[in-house]
Amino acid sequence: MLFQCNDYINLGLDLDQVVCKLVNDLIGFLKKKKNWWQNGTAEEVKKIVTMLNEAEVPSEDVVEVVVSPPFVFLTLVKNLLRSDFHVAAQNCWVRKGGAFTGEVSAEMLVNLSIPWVILGHSERRALLNESNEFVGDKVAYALSQGLKVIACVGETLEQRESGSTVAVVAAQTKAIAEKISNWDNVVLAYEPVWAIGTGKVASPAQAQEVHLELRKWLKDNVGAEVAASTRIMYGGSVNGGNCKELASQPDVDGFLVGGASLKPEFIDIIKSATVKKNA
Repeated sequence: MLFQCNDYINLGLDLDQVVCKLVNDLIGFLKKKKNWWQNGTAEEVKKIVTMLNEAEVPSEDVVEVVVSPPFVFLTLVKNLLRSDFHVAAQNCWVRKGGAFTGEVSAEMLVNLSIPWVILGHSERRALLNESNEFVGDKVAYALSQGLKVIACVGETLEQRESGSTVAVVAAQTKAIAEKISNWDNVVLAYEPVWAIGTGKVASPAQAQEVHLELRKWLKDNVGAEVAASTRIMYGGSVNGGNCKELASQPDVDGFLVGGASLKPEFIDIIKSATVKKNA
């Protein structure tokens, strides 16, 4: 499984790995409903890294863990984090660096030896108006520079209630597929927008249904081999209480974890990677 701070990302591994993301964004709630985006400090980050470094988790052949701190803490986390966990940036620019004030280029991440980047998160799509096509371009450019990509897709509550969930995530995936030819370094993350940071979570059956449809889409439009090998993570209020049941679904290959990744229960989520192994 891929565990960012999600089924992490040695794509040579099987689908029994997890990704979990240590986020500093609007879905990363602390116990007092704060998040790194508002309150993160170097000392707080060090405490979280210490928790991760001291955790007893399954080996890398079972679970791959990637954490995604804010840009300003990437190097700090990379230097302090245990060697069997990896680091991802939360975003990067769509093309080579230049006069794009405030942006961070893929080349910069490569220079810092950051192996992963998250692209297409729902907040960037909604708040910064990143279109499907723009996200597709970003994925393609990041891959061309040697980064591995966690590409996010997902529907809003209005889209789910209108019955267009599959059409929405298919269109988002299609925009990526039209720009790339090699999926070896791509992980899809299905995040129903209505379940991010709300405490609501898709039922295991709902998550499995969408993951299965995404895999079918890949098979029909990209190829059977890509469909079988591409890991599809679930993100949306994953926690220590629901992770095992979600992890048991046949097409759920890991988690993109928000608020729970800042808490001790994150270790329980990582350990849920063993559910399929022990089945």
